[in-house]
Amino acid sequence: MRTELKAKGRAARHRRVRKKVAGTPDRPRLAVYRSNRHIYAQVIDDTEGRTLAAASTLGDGASGDPKKKAKEVGLAVAEAAKTAGIGKVTFDRGGFKYHGQVREVAEGAREGGLEL
Repeated sequence: MRTELKAKGRAARHRRVRKKVAGTPDRPRLAVYRSNRHIYAQVIDDTEGRTLAAASTLGDGASGDPKKKAKEVGLAVAEAAKTAGIGKVTFDRGGFKYHGQVREVAEGAREGGLEL
């Protein structure tokens, strides 16, 4: 029951955020998804529906502090975005609260040179 309520709340927050946040060719969307085990970040151009850059902890396989791994994902997605010629993005927290791992991805992306 509690899990269903949490999922419904996140879905509602996600819909509310996505009404306002859209990725354009000039400023694509940095979307973050956090599962129970991994964290994923993608830079998306919504006009074409293309993922321009991505990073996650999926291939990492290492255990450790989730916040450190999230910051590494932020740095990795910033590096991939820079390689693709992207400097500015809009941050889409995906219905997750801007706290903990999600915040660490954003801070890692900023440290990597992306402007959020």
